[in-house]
Amino acid sequence: MSETRKSSMPPGVDWLPVDEAQARLRAALTPLTAVQTVAPADAVGRVLAADAVSRRANPPRANSAVDGFGFAHADAAAEMPLAQGRAAAGQPFDGALPQGHAVRILTGAILPEGVDTVVLQEESHVTGDRVRFDRMPKPGANTREAGEDLPEGAVALQAARRLTSADIALASALGIAELMVRPRLRVGVLSTGDEIIASPDQPAKPHQIWDANRPMLLALARGWAAEAVDLGHAPDDPAAIAAALDRGAAGCDLILTSGGASAGDEDHVSRLLGERGDLTAWRIAMKPGRPLALAFWNGTPVIGLPGNPVAALVCALIFARPAAGLIAGEGWRAPLAFTVPAGFAKSKRPGRREYLRARLNADGAAEVFESEGSGRISGLSWADGLVELPDGALEVAPGTPLRYLPFQSF
Repeated sequence: MSETRKSSMPPGVDWLPVDEAQARLRAALTPLTAVQTVAPADAVGRVLAADAVSRRANPPRANSAVDGFGFAHADAAAEMPLAQGRAAAGQPFDGALPQGHAVRILTGAILPEGVDTVVLQEESHVTGDRVRFDRMPKPGANTREAGEDLPEGAVALQAARRLTSADIALASALGIAELMVRPRLRVGVLSTGDEIIASPDQPAKPHQIWDANRPMLLALARGWAAEAVDLGHAPDDPAAIAAALDRGAAGCDLILTSGGASAGDEDHVSRLLGERGDLTAWRIAMKPGRPLALAFWNGTPVIGLPGNPVAALVCALIFARPAAGLIAGEGWRAPLAFTVPAGFAKSKRPGRREYLRARLNADGAAEVFESEGSGRISGLSWADGLVELPDGALEVAPGTPLRYLPFQSF
């Protein structure tokens, strides 16, 4: 597509591309170094600080994958005498299987000595003390080898992995009683602005709005398996904002603020961060959300997000989410993205990356919210992800392949 069309960005300002802003943010942050030891049941959502190693092979012994009849394939026949007894999970067969015999065996049972093959129950017919098979399987059929999942001493879960419920199952099955993890990330959230009313149970005048950013960002942090710390709301008063940042720095690993990150008369957050912290304020070449501030307040990183809820959410997903992962110890992780066909048309000018509120329709195409206005908060609830349009110019028509980022991938 042509790059000669007029840029969408105002001239005379150094606009920072999204990729460069992410790189700068990534370079400025360091992960937590503390380590805790917890039981697997308490580890979901935590980040592994060290590899988790299998205590024994899984499965520990060869066993049956089905209900049926086991025998030595070398001695097999279409009809075989049945040995007395059976093998069941937790109830092994007593002794070795007599040569030329078959034995009743259930799923998960350890293969008795002399058994290397199992025929499905559905393909077997028992008459008295004999069993007849419809067909003879290959040697080793319907069995699981010892250690075929993981051998003893193998790395089951690698360090820097954020643990899922499936990981907890694996660790428990391998006899791993303790996991070394990083502390749960503590994310403080502060909203600012005289126009903000902290809670919807309080009255709001026509020139005031209820706080949407703080509950949204707190919910996001919890979804990142972090401990969300509510730092409350501060008016456009430098002393109140500084006091809130002091509280956050004393008890949090990362602070997210919303509002006051630009360079206007009432943008006290960026001014304070510049005076008392190591501030880098960026105008990001993206839509929505241009002002973004990164600083350290008493040693704690602060990410200053735009005050508009749509821009605050998009910037939190694109910048704060990977930053939180890096600090938590899992590294900088890009969101999982899919290429899907467009379900809309748009002529995009060059100059900035755009994130459109979107959701997939029944045909798997990405539809976008009816308005790109960043004041339309209802579009966040309507959407289930974002369509990312590249920095350059682009003509989007129905069917154009586009990059789609589901909210859940963050």
